[in-house]
This record gives sequence, C-alpha cells and structure tokens, in this order.
Amino acid sequence: MLSCSLCPAVRRMFRRFIPLLLLSLLSLVLIVGRGWCADGAVSASDDDLYVDLYADEPGFDGIADPLQSVNRAVFWLNDKCYVYLLKPVARGFRVVPEPVRSGLARMFDNLKSPLRSVSCLLQWKVKQSGIELTRLVVNSTLGLAGFYDPAQSWWELRKQDEDLGQVLGAYGVGYGCYLVLPVLGSSSLRDGVALLPQMYTDPLHWTLNSEAMLITKTTEVVNGVSLDRDTYESIIREQLDPYLFIRDAYLQNRAGKVDD
Repeated sequence: MLSCSLCPAVRRMFRRFIPLLLLSLLSLVLIVGRGWCADGAVSASDDDLYVDLYADEPGFDGIADPLQSVNRAVFWLNDKCYVYLLKPVARGFRVVPEPVRSGLARMFDNLKSPLRSVSCLLQWKVKQSGIELTRLVVNSTLGLAGFYDPAQSWWELRKQDEDLGQVLGAYGVGYGCYLVLPVLGSSSLRDGVALLPQMYTDPLHWTLNSEAMLITKTTEVVNGVSLDRDTYESIIREQLDPYLFIRDAYLQNRAGKVDD
C-alpha cells in the first residue's frame, strides 16, 4: 500500500524537478559551448554559401555548426520517422474534415497564449502582452476553447508571435551553435535552453498526467502535419542539400523574429 501511494508522488516529483535539472545541464553546455561557437563564426566549405545567402538579412549574424555530423545523423533519423511514421499517420488523420482539424490547430495554438504574453512582457511589450491575454480570454470563451478565433476575426487582435528564445535573443544572447533535436527538428543552444522553462507556461503541463500529455502533444503534431501541403517533401525533392536549406531557413526566420 505504501509503495502504491508513493508512485503518484514520485511521478509528480519527476515531472517538476527533472526539467529543472535538464535546464541546468543545458545552461552548462551553453557556457562551455561558447568556446566552440565564439563570435558566431561559421565554418568554411559548404557553409560559405550559407553566409553569402543571408549575410544581408536584418539581425542575421551567422551561427557555428560544430556538431554537424551529429546534427546530420539526427536529421536523417527525423526524416525517416517523418516519411515512414508521421506522414502516413497524418494522411490517415485527414479523414477528419479539414474545418475540424483547423479548429483543433487553433485550440492547440490558443494554449500558447500564456507563453506569448509572458514573452512579450519580458521584452517590455506591454501592449502586445495585453493583446495576448485578451485573445486568451476571448478565444477560450466565445471561441469555444480556441476552436474559433473571434479575437482576430471580430476585433482584429492578431497573434503576437513571441517565445522565450526570442526574449533571450532580444537581450543579446547569441545562438550558441546550431542543433537538430530529435522529433523537434531545427534549434540552437539558446532556443533549446528556452524550451525547458517554456513548458511551465503550458496549461496542460499543470493539468494532465504524463500519459495524457504525450497523447495530446502527439495529436497536436499529427494534426499539424495533416494540414500541411507536403512542404517538407518538396524541400527534400528540390534541394541538393536539404539539411543546409532547412538550417538556413530556420536561422533566417529566427533572426527576423528577434529583430522584430
């Protein structure tokens, strides 16, 4: 009986404290990694093209990719998981009518409003933070838990696309170096570190157990892929080196968001 009663407590402890431990370890890696990634220098050879493509982009300062061999291995693994698992499941999920899947996507996005509001506030964007809070209240009530977006369609309160990685970038924290994360894909040391505290802004983190959380997040990913018009497939088909293309596109996008 005692062991049974301890199990829920141990699971709660795991959910609460392990992310903090991981955050500490990633912070240590970020500090040590500054030796590899000093000044955001980009290596030679193939990456020279990368620098030429985006050197004039606002806020773009390059990024080191010292873990490219590891990143390419994870990229390959993610590609196979996408092609042979995720995409087939997503195609099957298309039996659900598209308006319903679009509504589900809006519901999942509505849960990110607390993160966007906090991220705006940490950058002293008080008005934008208020807009996100208003969107959360309006869409969670009149929008039926976010299935609809009356905040934008009725009052033109548009989503403020901010996260904690952008907050760090706005305060001058560099990328660190480029990372490809399992399942999550393109990231950097800075944005990877930011992922850990971001989980505490997710209302589901405080309301669901681990199993329900996994099911919910899996549904979110599958639903999102089911709405995509084969963008990834076209990249793989048309680009000589999809790894470099996706890395460059990710960094250009992040530089633009931080500069905004």
